[in-house]
Formats: sequence, structure tokens, C-alpha cells
Amino acid sequence: MSPYVMLLAGSALTAFWGVMHLVKTGPVVAGFEPLGDDNRHVLRMEWILEGVTLCFVAVLVSVFTLWRGPDALASVIVFRLSALFLLVMAAVSLFTGAKASPLPYKLCAPIFTTAAALILVGSFAA
Repeated sequence: MSPYVMLLAGSALTAFWGVMHLVKTGPVVAGFEPLGDDNRHVLRMEWILEGVTLCFVAVLVSVFTLWRGPDALASVIVFRLSALFLLVMAAVSLFTGAKASPLPYKLCAPIFTTAAALILVGSFAA
């Protein structure tokens, strides 16, 4: 499989999950009601920030893939750091959200790990 395909697939998966965080922020916050104003604001902020961060990583990987190419040194550094970030997110998710009963929380760690694997393998395939 082409490094471009792996890198862009990992990026797309990361972007998809980031957008899902943004779309589902309202329903997630509503699911925790009743909340005080401070807790509601913090919960909303955290969900939005995770979504934006995931989208940023996806854009970064996509831009370096398409602009510099998968074999440029700067690209390889971006890809491997992005994969490391996603693996850290997977570990955090595994020990926190995966213990919650709703299925989407359990999906974070496998989705982050899959995206990281695609990006990492793509970074070595070039």
C-alpha cells in the first residue's frame, strides 16, 4: 500500500473522530446533566478542545503528506510525532474513557491506535 494512502487514511480517521467530538459535544454535555455552570463549561471546553486537537493533527499530517511528500525529513518528523501523540491519547483513553459504559468512549483507544499505526507505517514506507 502506498505511503500516501496510509498517511491520508490515518489522517482521515483522526479528522473523522475529531469532527465527531465537535458534533457530539452538546449531547454529551446534556447526558451529564444536572451540572453546575462551571462543570458544564469545563466539560464543553474539554470536548471541543479534543475535537479541535484531533482535527489539527489530521490537517498537519495531510498538509505535510501533500505538500512536502512522505519522504521529506520534516514530514517524517511530523508523522512520527503525530503518531506518538495519538498513542498517548489512546493510552489515556484506555485507562479513563474506556472504563465508561457508552460504546463511543470505548472506541477512542482503538481508533487512535489504528490512526497512529497507519501514520507510523506510512512514515516508514516512504
